[in-house]
Formats: sequence, structure tokens, C-alpha cells
Amino acid sequence: MGHRLSKIYTRTGDDGSTGLGDGSRTGKDSPRIEAIGAVDELNSHLGLLLAEDLPPAVHQCLTRVQHELFDLGAELSVPGRATLGEAQVARLEQVLDQLNAPLPPLREFILPGGSRRAGLCHVARAVCRRAERRVVSLHRAEEVAAPVRRYLNRLSDLLFVMCRTINQHLGHGDVLWQPAGARDRR
Repeated sequence: MGHRLSKIYTRTGDDGSTGLGDGSRTGKDSPRIEAIGAVDELNSHLGLLLAEDLPPAVHQCLTRVQHELFDLGAELSVPGRATLGEAQVARLEQVLDQLNAPLPPLREFILPGGSRRAGLCHVARAVCRRAERRVVSLHRAEEVAAPVRRYLNRLSDLLFVMCRTINQHLGHGDVLWQPAGARDRR
């Protein structure tokens, strides 16, 4: 930050616009602000999840992810700025592979839940998918660097595996989806 905010309200957004990191202004409902807002919401959900007792590998990874999501938001707030790269995407893949290795193979779809912590992680995963959709919508109108799009895609996959990891750590199994026909036979 070039300067610290001593006054939180500025009144400059009262007209429905907001400032970007490069000094330009755009509508608060623009695709860019929708993408930034979805990433911010995701980061907030991760903050809530991190307030829970998590397996150390999950906690360590998500703490770093929060910082990277702030970098990603900064990249979105300054059109043309590049902050995230392929190294961050590769790191997510590496953690994903490490966490997924001890889990039993999935043969069924799973439902969000099993434990409160896994449920919170599933909410974060769903919000991550929304953030990814908002970034894709922005990319249709303006260029968004490929690593940003890949990062959110990998992160949602990682969050899914983290949900399973959390449940396993707590001694809960996955909550398996039962299709309508199977439920009706019970």
C-alpha cells in the first residue's frame, strides 16, 4: 500500500463506482468487481475455516493460500498486472497429490458434510467455484492471465480433497450420495 488509510469512508463510491488499483474507476457491478468480490468472499470463508482446529498440512496450506488470494485480488484490481504464476499452481497440485494419496478412492459422489469443519471447507469450495466463474466471465470481456484461472480451478479441487482429509482426520467417513432410486428402496 502506497499510503495507509486513516479515514475508512471516502464517499467516492456513493455514485455506484469504485476505484481500481491503477487509479481508474469502474462500476461496483462490473465483471472485474464481481470477480474481486468473489475472491474476497472466498478468502473470508477460508479465514472462518482457519479458525477451526485443522490437520497441520491443511492449516499450513490454507494460510499460504489466503496470502496468494490477496495477491490474486491485487492482480485483478490492477488490469494488466501479473502476480500469480505457474509456480503457485504447481504448488497447489503438489499439495493436492499429497493430501489425496492416503484417501480411499472415490466410487460415489459425496455430499457436503460429515463434520462442521468439512462442511465449512465445502462452502469454501463452492465459493471458490463461483470466484472461478466470475473470473472466467471477466476474461470473456478483458484479458485475465491464465495462471489466475488455473489457480482457482486447482484450488477448488484442493478444497474438495481437503474436505475429505478433514473428515478422515476426525474419523468421519465421506457422506455418500444416494440417488433417488437407491434412497427410495430403503
